[in-house]
Amino acid sequence: MRCAVVGAGAWGTALADLLARNGHTVLLWAREPDVVESVNASHENLRFLKGAALAPTLRATGDIARAVEGAEHVTYAAPSHVLREVVRRSASAVLPSAVALVATKGIERDTLSIMTDVVASELPGRAVVAVSGPSFAAEVAARQPTAVVAASESAFAAELTQLALSSGEFRVYTHDDVVGVELGGALKNVMAVATGILDGLGLGFNPRAALITRGLAEMTRLGTALGARPSTFAGLAGIGDLVLTCTGALSRNRAVGVEVGQGAAIADILAGRETVAEGVINTQSAKQLADRSGVEMPIVDAVHRILFEGRPPREAIGDLMSRELRAEED
Repeated sequence: MRCAVVGAGAWGTALADLLARNGHTVLLWAREPDVVESVNASHENLRFLKGAALAPTLRATGDIARAVEGAEHVTYAAPSHVLREVVRRSASAVLPSAVALVATKGIERDTLSIMTDVVASELPGRAVVAVSGPSFAAEVAARQPTAVVAASESAFAAELTQLALSSGEFRVYTHDDVVGVELGGALKNVMAVATGILDGLGLGFNPRAALITRGLAEMTRLGTALGARPSTFAGLAGIGDLVLTCTGALSRNRAVGVEVGQGAAIADILAGRETVAEGVINTQSAKQLADRSGVEMPIVDAVHRILFEGRPPREAIGDLMSRELRAEED
């Protein structure tokens, strides 16, 4: 197929490389001129995915309309806070028959929309697919065995994406619970920040296991309140991605949490990073969504208090541990 990937961060670049190695004609859009230059000249994204040798057939451009023009399959991998703007800029050039794949994980500020809804609202009439699951970009680019899910209300679009992305090292399962898959991908980033805070405080494996388990319960509770199936959170986009992001050394969200736990201010941490830690943005969105839905999410509340209300991390943990005793199952 003729494919476009919009967004040349680590994840977008890894997906573009995967599509190119699968034999598709791929044009990658990058906002940064140096990324376009390095991909085209040296087959490497020196800024965001340094050290990964990219497919020699992969090409990059700084012209977003050129990138998507004529593409049958368009992947959006821009950060959640700019996704709508990026899709809107490309919309007039996207084929009416194109399938839009959303590789961004998050909940939009203000509207509290999941990412597929953001894309669908800007590309009316196109089939939209969400891809999610435990997948560090560097390991995908290194062709480590990886499994994800492609979720859509359109079985055709999900299966087309499955065929486009699947390879000997990258396995794609189809899914129809778009809300569950998307919320799993967004909320696990908040839990990864929380886990990093524990690690930054020097706490052990007991609190980490408790947080991951109760974090999954919170994710499932909000998801089912919004129409998702509980079983989705037991799959790749739920527990799979949660475990990876909360424990993996490559997790940006966990790394941010570690610095917070060690006493750094969130503004200083973010100022020193070029890449986006979606968990920080989505802490605010998740809290607003939970409040609006009347769903209790004490871990999300605790992370919000630490990041945005000045609550010391140890005191926030004490708040969690001193909550009213209850049965494990809701």
